[in-house]
Amino acid sequence: MRWPGKASLRCFQGQRGITLIETLVGLALLGIIAVAFLSGLFTITKAVSLSQESVSVDSLIKSQIEYIRVQDYVAAADYSPDDPDNRYELIDIPADLAAAGYSVETYPPETILSEAGGYELQKITVAVKRDGKAKLVVSIYRVSD
Repeated sequence: MRWPGKASLRCFQGQRGITLIETLVGLALLGIIAVAFLSGLFTITKAVSLSQESVSVDSLIKSQIEYIRVQDYVAAADYSPDDPDNRYELIDIPADLAAAGYSVETYPPETILSEAGGYELQKITVAVKRDGKAKLVVSIYRVSD
């Protein structure tokens, strides 16, 4: 009678185990896959961040432009940033965007064309900044009544 342990050992006689080279190749493949996956995640995260910034900037600039359009016309010669009656008011920036460093600025209007009949064409420039760096600057034109 044979001992059952010896029979089971005979089935593994042709195999020598995993070599160091096989292990290193497997780890290298796993590393390449991990780097590619993490690189993809980083790219997606950056794209989402840029997209959110773009939407925020676009929303702020459109809101400021529309707010200027509904305000009374201010002649470029009378414009004074310190006088609430002779300037274009700024929008209230939502708290989450203000906390993220966004701000809106309007520059003094420039007279493009002035007619003797009292009509004035002016250029108004609006800028949205984040942490002091301009992200988008847009100019609109307005005609006096």
